[in-house]
Amino acid sequence: MADEAQRGTLYVVPTPIGNLEDITLRALRILREIDFVACEDTRHTVQLLTHFDIRKPLVSFYSYNQHHRIPQIIRDLQAGKSIALVSDSGMPGISDPGFFLIREALDRNIPVVTLPGPSAAITALVGSGLPTDGFVFLGFLKKKAGKMKKELAEAALPGKTIVFYESPHRIHKTLSVCGEVFPPETPLVLARELTKTFEEYIRGTLKNVSEQMEKREARGEYVVLVSPPEKGRASVDDGLEVSDRTIVSEREGIS
Repeated sequence: MADEAQRGTLYVVPTPIGNLEDITLRALRILREIDFVACEDTRHTVQLLTHFDIRKPLVSFYSYNQHHRIPQIIRDLQAGKSIALVSDSGMPGISDPGFFLIREALDRNIPVVTLPGPSAAITALVGSGLPTDGFVFLGFLKKKAGKMKKELAEAALPGKTIVFYESPHRIHKTLSVCGEVFPPETPLVLARELTKTFEEYIRGTLKNVSEQMEKREARGEYVVLVSPPEKGRASVDDGLEVSDRTIVSEREGIS
């Protein structure tokens, strides 16, 4: 029998990225046993908990309130409460402020227990058909085109797939910027609606995927995956110096 949730512990609990059946038995048990849930959007999380007949107090925790919310949560942890950190979907701490809460808890010697679970980046990478033995994850790219180009050029190491997130209203611009950094024949995959009814992978070269997207309305959040050319790095028009970037490997246990 599994141990019960420990007092004064922060539990990092992944939630489904689409299909609710992807939640784990351990995640459900922890959500039933902790004192309250720190979540990105209380309206979204209450629907998830209600679906599984779980009733717990919810506290909103997102980028615009993290500075005053983190001290409150830390005080509750130090007082012996057990807390689950969740995001709207997937693994908390990946491109969301959960990272700052986790780091603060660790800095104060508060136990942090991370549960394995769904991740849009890893799901899309495995399903893309692009190289998986080494990859660079960029989260969301910068908003300005020049900075986007620099990020992509720095991440472009031969044989290492680049993975990042993009919103529907920016995807066309982002593909255009990719076209300024990478050759037209560069393998590229767009993944959307992962694990949902209308899950879709758009696979091909940068050129033909961009052409396909020009003919359709962008819907849903996208995971963009790029496999840079094997010979040489990508370059940028303004002569930005390309520096080395840490490569994340599946052998390092990333999930």
